[in-house]
Amino acid sequence: MEQQILLVADIHLGKATHFRKSGIPIPDSIHSDDLNRLFHLLQHYKPKRLIILGDLFHSSYNNSWEVVRHFFKENYDHIPELVLGNHDILEEPHYSFMRIHKTPLAITPFLFSHEPLTSEYNPPLYNLCGHIHPGVVLRAPARQSLRSQCFYFGENAGFLPAFGKFTGMSTAALSIKHPGKIFIIAPDEVIPL
Repeated sequence: MEQQILLVADIHLGKATHFRKSGIPIPDSIHSDDLNRLFHLLQHYKPKRLIILGDLFHSSYNNSWEVVRHFFKENYDHIPELVLGNHDILEEPHYSFMRIHKTPLAITPFLFSHEPLTSEYNPPLYNLCGHIHPGVVLRAPARQSLRSQCFYFGENAGFLPAFGKFTGMSTAALSIKHPGKIFIIAPDEVIPL
């Protein structure tokens, strides 16, 4: 049965403000781009459920959180859901506009979490998670290479790429030698590798 769920992970909104507090100049526009992409996905797919697999906000409260609250109030007709991640450390009242899942969320045949779960939790549900920020490096002759975020689907778990552009990626966590399917993210499409 079609659930009409949009899954994203690791948006890390507010990270630019967090860095600026430490004296590192990062423009807020980096988060505006993330919110614009999320807005277009919500408008295009019109999901009944938006489930964020952790790390919606990067760190402690700053004014960027009010931008996040306003975004969901104005652009999403349902209650967004958050499976708490290691960076979701705000006090509970800040999340009052969301449905919070403090433990992994089971929607058969999936188990949604932020961090990958050990195999004891997976069967018979397939674990979809974030946290790793998977990426691959494609190498070509003449020392050419391309780094790309990717989706990775293994036997018991699938890893979503970080949605936020100011997050980085881990190319060490996955390699072509891993048994599983890798889908790289190109500017206008997702391509199986």
